[in-house]
This record gives sequence, C-alpha cells and structure tokens, in this order.
Amino acid sequence: MAIEPNTKLTSNNSQKEFEKLLQEDFKDRKLNENEIIKATITEITKNFVVVDCKAKMEGMIPIEEFKNNDELNNLKVGQTIDVFLERIESFKGEIIISRDKARRIAAWKKMEKVFETQEELTGYITGKVKGGYVCNVDGLPTFMPSSQIDIRPLKRADHLMNVPIKVIATKIDKSRGNVCTSRRAVLEKSKNAELKEVLKNLKEGDIVEDAKVKATTDWGIFLDINGVDALLHVSDLSHGRVKKPADMVSIGQKLKVKITKIDSKTNRISASIKALTEDPYENISKKYKIGNIYDGVCTNVMDYGVFVKLEEGIEGLIHNSELSYFDKNIRPSSVLSSSQKIKVKVLNIDVSSKRISLSYKETQDNPWIKAKDIVGQKVKIKIKNISDKAIFGELDSGLVGMLHFKDLSYDENNQDLKKFKKNDVIEVKVTEVKDEKIKFSKKALDRDPMQWFDENGKKIGDIITTRIHEVMKSGVKVSIDKEKKIIATIKKADLAKEVADARPEVFSPGNALDAKIIELNKETRKIKLSVKAAQIDEEKSLIAKFGQGATKSGATLKGIFEKALGGKKKKKEEK
Repeated sequence: MAIEPNTKLTSNNSQKEFEKLLQEDFKDRKLNENEIIKATITEITKNFVVVDCKAKMEGMIPIEEFKNNDELNNLKVGQTIDVFLERIESFKGEIIISRDKARRIAAWKKMEKVFETQEELTGYITGKVKGGYVCNVDGLPTFMPSSQIDIRPLKRADHLMNVPIKVIATKIDKSRGNVCTSRRAVLEKSKNAELKEVLKNLKEGDIVEDAKVKATTDWGIFLDINGVDALLHVSDLSHGRVKKPADMVSIGQKLKVKITKIDSKTNRISASIKALTEDPYENISKKYKIGNIYDGVCTNVMDYGVFVKLEEGIEGLIHNSELSYFDKNIRPSSVLSSSQKIKVKVLNIDVSSKRISLSYKETQDNPWIKAKDIVGQKVKIKIKNISDKAIFGELDSGLVGMLHFKDLSYDENNQDLKKFKKNDVIEVKVTEVKDEKIKFSKKALDRDPMQWFDENGKKIGDIITTRIHEVMKSGVKVSIDKEKKIIATIKKADLAKEVADARPEVFSPGNALDAKIIELNKETRKIKLSVKAAQIDEEKSLIAKFGQGATKSGATLKGIFEKALGGKKKKKEEK
C-alpha cells in the first residue's frame, strides 16, 4: 500500500517560510515616517507614477506632482527619485508618499544655505497674490513683493508667468516657514556690474556728444550715455528758468552734455548742458545797473508776479507790488501777458542767488508825486469799498484813499458808515498823502463845534450854563451849545458839593445846570465839567463879598448866603 504525501501541510510550511523571509527582508529596510527616502520608478501611467520604496507594496504618486519644472518629461522607468514618506501603512494598507513634499524640504534646506551666500536660484512665478507674486523655487513656494519683480515698477507681469527667472532669497522666517525672493536684486546686481565696466571709461568733466534722451519729467530728463542712465536736472538745462523740460527736447534726441558728477556708491551720473556755456551772471554787474531801464519780454505770468527775460539765460521778477501805482495787490494777469515786450527798471541784483528784482510801474509816471499837491484841497471821490471802520474812495487820477469813520463827522460814530453805499460820489478834504497812502476827511469841510469855546471866549476855569441832555445812573450828559453839537458828561461825584445832593435822578432833560470847565483839549476833544467845583467857587465868592467881619458880629454862613441871595432876588424884583 502506497503512502500519499500531505500537500496541505507542505503548503502551510512554505507560506510561513515566505512570510519569515519577507519580515527578515523588511528588517533590513530602514523606513522611518516623516523622512525623505529613495524610490525607484517602476511604471508611469496616465494619472500616477508608480515607485518601489522597498516597502510591503509599491507607492503611487499623483502625476500632478511631477508637472512643475518640466520634471515629467524627463522621467524614466528605473530612475531613482527622492520622495517623502508620510506613513508606512494607511488604514487601507497603502504606503503614503509625496514627491512635492520631498522637493519642498530639499528646497528649504538648500534655501537656508544659499541665503547666507546670496546665491542665485531659478524660480517660476505661478500666481499673483495681494502685494506681490508667488514664486516657486525647486517646489518651495516663496513670496515676491511687487517692488521686487523688476528694477522699474511693472503694471503687469504676464510675460514672466511660468517662465524660468533668476532670483535671490532676501528673507527667511524659519518659525513660519516663509521665504521672500527678489528678481530685482539679480537685475541690479547684473546692472551694477555692467555700470562699473562702463564707468571705468567715464569721469567727471567729460563731454559726451551723443547722450540720448530716454524720458522726460517735470524735474528733469533721463539720458542714455553708453548704455548707462544719467540724469539731466531741470536746473542744469539752462542758465535761465525752464518751465517744462519736455518743451525743449524730444524722446530719442541726442544732446551734447557735460558729466558733472559720478556717485561711486549709487553709480548715478549727473549731466549738465548749461555747464558747457559761460554763466551770464558772472559779468552781469557790467551789463545791468540798478536804477536803469531796459527792454524785456514777459516769459511767465504767476499769481505773485511776472518773470521777464532780459537776455538769453537772464531773467528777473516783477513782484505784483511793482506792477501798478494804483493797486499793490493787483492780479499780474490783468496787467501783463506772456510774450509781451515791455520796459522794466532794475531794482536789485543778487549775484549769489542769481535773482534780479524788476519794476514795471517805475517806468511810468508816478501819480503819487502829483497827489501831494492836493493836500488840503476839497475833492470828489467815488466809493469803491466800505469796511467795518472806513470808506475807500477813488480819485479822478485812479488813486485810492481811506476815509475813516472818525473823519466822517465830529460825532465819530461808526454807524455813520451805513449812510453811504458803493459807487456814491461824495466831497471830502485831502488831509494827508504819505508813504503812498491818502487820508480823506469829510468832517473837515464842516464847522468844528469846538470853535464855540473860542467864539464865546470860554476857557478852563470858567463857569458856563449847560442844558441836561440825558440822565444816567452814573451821572448826566449835558449839551454846551444851542445846536447840541457839543455833548459832555458830568459824573455823579461832580454833580454837587454835598454827597447827599449828588443824585442824577433829581435832574430832568432840559434843566439848566451851571458847571465849571475843569479840562479842555480841543485836539483830543476831551471836555470835563464839574457842578461841584462851580458851587465851591460861588461859596468862596460870597464869603469874600459878604463875609468880612461876619464872625465878629455873630453872623453865620447860612445868614450870609440868605442875605446875598435875598439881595439878588430883591434886585431882580425891582427890575
């Protein structure tokens, strides 16, 4: 009887032996998660790249992770690449690997090294973000500010998208994993190297015959000198004043210039056209004399004055106060215009600051000289303007003078201004012409009420009879003359000798009141009266007349006054 072998037992032993050999093989393979490992490409499909990582099974990487930097076109089966091992085995039993993360980690380590050496790297601008662009460097996304994409500001950078460019790492933040890159730094580095080579053949003082105009601005012109940018400032275009550089040159035009400065630190070149010609201000004192009159042409009319060209390269300014004798604040455009030929008088020459002060009005007849002849005369003026305190009137000559409200009438009341309006013609007297100012007076044409004192022979110390004009708490106002042109105030303390009698309320408008002139100043029009002083003087007079020997006879002061007053009353009755 033949014995059959146990095939089932043999199969189980073989499987166990295979698993044992496989486990021993995996022990030799050192795979650690979160590390970069080597993998061999075994197959390239439409959607995945299959690699052998020497794990339990092959890994599959999405094809999109190989599309950056044209890496996909160079992939071959059997090629070894770096991948990042995230997990040896997922919940599905698959190995999780990434080509992108491996590239980024490698790029970051490389970035840390080249940041110190400022080595140039190749990057790809993949998109635009707020404030700049995303630049991919070896799979590592970096930030490139808008100011760092080119030497000059770019409105659009479409031509630089997804094309290889050279960049330098300018900032690394390890804690956040952020990197800033710059294309501008590479361009400037290259340009500076070129500049140094060109500048070896240039020096200050050289004259360049074919400097090409590249661009113009309000403050200067940019030139191309042997491939290097140079600035021709507006102040170096001409010895005269230049309004707009673009009016003098055109783009592409070639100019003859002199190199005035080369900054070795910034590699900037300054050029000049006016340095090629002699400065006309060096001998200006021989050509132009202060006080003389010369021909000129208006070049520019400004709010503050007019610029006048005396000759090529020499200009002066007529300030608006030197345009007209009639108005110091006149608008220059209402007097002169550009390109107008005029005569001007030189007032001042400042050679150091290259400034000439001119006058237009002094080339004409001065009406202020004739105005001095009308002082004291009666004239007619036309009201041009009325302010809070004065009237401004124009004479037939065109000169404008001031009539202050205190010169309207002897009342000196500013409410009198309301009686007049613009364009009224009134008669006034010219009282003063000084420093190109005229003063008028209307009250000077009327009789001065203060003449009453001279006409009646009244002076300080005299007692006069007044009439109550107004009763106030602090005193009374009295009229001195019949026309009531002279009004004076008698204070409460001066109303009576006795304090008990010094009461304003006992008086009524129209009452006669004798008062003594204490103070009288006709120039300042100050008048001070006192009833108290008048009473004291009257007492002294009565005592002097009737009080001699009164003490010896036993007479009292009251009896003396009654006798004196009674005698006066009796005489009046007899009359």
